[in-house]
Amino acid sequence: MVLYNTELQKALEKIKAENAKTVCIQLPDGMKPLANEIQATIEKETSARVLIWLGSNFGACDMPLGLDRLGVDLVISWGHNKFRKEVGW
Repeated sequence: MVLYNTELQKALEKIKAENAKTVCIQLPDGMKPLANEIQATIEKETSARVLIWLGSNFGACDMPLGLDRLGVDLVISWGHNKFRKEVGW
């Protein structure tokens, strides 16, 4: 079993800071089994309603379309790879 650091506390802080009422969470396939746990924690710790995006997630640029029609205030897109601080081209 692979364990991920979801950094859920950062997400909770952002939701509270933005006073977001409807939050869409977007997870890569490897993290989708954690969706219900993440949703439950967010809804318990904030007043936000959580929508789980089950479509593709190939990075932060792969944004779901039509979220504005659903009244989404904030999108949180998780990944499971670290970003490199320096790129050696």
